[in-house]
Amino acid sequence: MKSVSQCFESLRQQQQCALIPFITAGDPDLETTAKALKLLDDKGADAIELGVPYSDPLADGPVIQAAATRALRRGTRLEQVLAMLERVTPTLRAPIILFTYYNPILYRGIESFLKSAAQAGVKGLVVPDLPLEESDEVLSRAAECGIEVILLVAPTSSADRIEAIAHQSQGFIYLVSVTGVTGMREQVQARVPDLLDRIRSYTDKPIGVGFGISAPEQARQVKEWGADAVIVGSAFVKRLDDPSPEAGLAAVGEFCASLKAAIA
Repeated sequence: MKSVSQCFESLRQQQQCALIPFITAGDPDLETTAKALKLLDDKGADAIELGVPYSDPLADGPVIQAAATRALRRGTRLEQVLAMLERVTPTLRAPIILFTYYNPILYRGIESFLKSAAQAGVKGLVVPDLPLEESDEVLSRAAECGIEVILLVAPTSSADRIEAIAHQSQGFIYLVSVTGVTGMREQVQARVPDLLDRIRSYTDKPIGVGFGISAPEQARQVKEWGADAVIVGSAFVKRLDDPSPEAGLAAVGEFCASLKAAIA
């Protein structure tokens, strides 16, 4: 499995835009999560973001919050998620990017968490509530474990903060396209091109755009604006929330293929 940086370097050489789906671990169950990871890998995902269910997901909208709640009620815990990944990651081409909040990392211990994640095959890490001012230890220790920490730029970020994030982020820079939480929206914010230009004035690192993208035409628009990656979450999570896990998986696979075709 390639690192996140290697994935983007390969795509840049081919002048391609990356597709990064997001799903929540343990919704509806970890067996289905494992199948979904393999399916997304087969259907064109270039990297896959896997959310660890958390009881207070401040950055997540109602669809992902509901998925996390369902997973927690069924007993999904970090240790189980990592054990599942350790079995599945050797079969995947797309690098796994773990999405988790800072408290579970601190509770387990930064070094212990990162070593366990690396052993499970995790290649990237997104921590939406990790303060930039407190990120040095996580960034340095993650690098020692072969994990790249991807930092987020918000639409409200100041020029100084964008420059600092652009300098420190590893793998790529995650541009949050909206002010607020994740979720499906009818239109992608028109300010995304300006935000992309602002970030590019500080770095040539790849930039992924997420939050609010829910349809192939939106993914195509984001690519045309110059993004290096399109990140789609709630629309995948919603499709996987089906009384029949097999029907949910089929919907996820079809949607992934349609998104990949739109940005090819």
